[in-house]
Formats: sequence, structure tokens, C-alpha cells
Amino acid sequence: MRGFDPGDVLVNIVALVFSVVFHEVAHGWMALRHGDETALRLGRLTLNPVPHIDPIGSVLVPLMLSFSNSIMFGWAKPVPVDVRRLRDPWNDYPKVAAAGPGANLLLALICAVVLGVVYGVGVKTGAVLPGRSPSGPLEFLVNLFQAGIAINVVLAVFNLIPLPPLDGSWILSRFLPADLRRRYEELRRFGFVLVIGFLLLMRYTPLGGAFSGVLMTVLDPFFSLATGIARLIV
Repeated sequence: MRGFDPGDVLVNIVALVFSVVFHEVAHGWMALRHGDETALRLGRLTLNPVPHIDPIGSVLVPLMLSFSNSIMFGWAKPVPVDVRRLRDPWNDYPKVAAAGPGANLLLALICAVVLGVVYGVGVKTGAVLPGRSPSGPLEFLVNLFQAGIAINVVLAVFNLIPLPPLDGSWILSRFLPADLRRRYEELRRFGFVLVIGFLLLMRYTPLGGAFSGVLMTVLDPFFSLATGIARLIV
């Protein structure tokens, strides 16, 4: 297990904060596209992290996870969405929910492309020896974009789990039969407890291994893309 490294903590928190802010802004942007201006009026359609920061989810939890060498995770203040203002709430709200994880996958893709370019240029200019880890400012950039890929994939996959109040639950609810949907929606009152319970199951049961397997499956194409781009440049 690696020791505590303040540099790694800084990289992870910078990547996490930008990623969760991007996630929330995507929700608000999609809502705006479909008629709800609530997030815009409240000043939440901005990548400035200040209006989005949640002291617990954006600072305390990531710091605790850094000390324990756990998978980096966190959240920002949810962007408010007024479902009644959407032009077609039944079909539009699942799109709003899906926009957050979709934005994280897009950000992971961007990070993969930039990572490949940075590393490839580093090798081509001699700043990085082939097969070696970079050092100095280049090391910070490589670590930042590697963290960007990993964190955004974690956020996307976790939020797509159909467990209230995660984004995946709103997508699933749209396609459930009416009777089953009513029962499913009743679970929202226990949302926080359900998420904590799920996290405990991942920590102490084989569910954690299964989830890690899914993460690795999703992560692999992004890092393969970065490697491919670096090789093209070199």
C-alpha cells in the first residue's frame, strides 16, 4: 500500500471537484435545454466550483478516502431541477438524470486524449524516457489526467446504479410498469440509508469485487486510447 502523499491528494481533489461540478452543471444544462431555467436563475450553470461545493461531499469525504487509500469519490450540491417546468417531464427528466453520468464519461474521454498527447509529446521531446514515469511539471499533468479518467469513470458508473436517489434510479423509473414504479418510488424516502447500505455491501461482500470488475472493464478503453494516441505521436 502506498503511503500518504500530499501531492496525490491535491491531484485527486482537484480532479474530483472539477468532475462533480461538471456532473452537476450537465444536469442543469440538460434541464435548461428542456425548458427549466431554475439552475440558470440560481447561478448554478457555471464551472466556478464555489456555488457547487458541498463541505462534506467535496472536501471531507475525499480527504478521508485519501488517508485510507480508497477509491476517490465525492459529490457536489445537487443542481435544482423543477420537473414541472420541463416541457415533457415524463421523457425529459430521465434525460436530465442521464446527463450527469454522460458528462463524466465525456470528461474521461477528454482526459484520455489529453493524457495521450501529453505523454506522447513528453517522450518525443525527450522529457520522458520511454517506459518511465515522468517527473516535475509533466508528472503533475500525467497524474492529473490519469486521476481524471479514473474519477470520472467511478462517478459515471456509480451514479448509473438504479438505486434511489442515484441518477440511474430516475432512468429506470421511466421504464417500469406503473404498479412496480409506485413501489420503487417509495424507496426514495430511504435514499441515504440505501446508498450507505450499498457502500457497506461493497466493502464487506463480494459485491465490491464485482463493482471493481465493472470499473476496470469501463476504464480499460480510456487508458488504451491514451496509450494509442501516445504511440501515434512518438
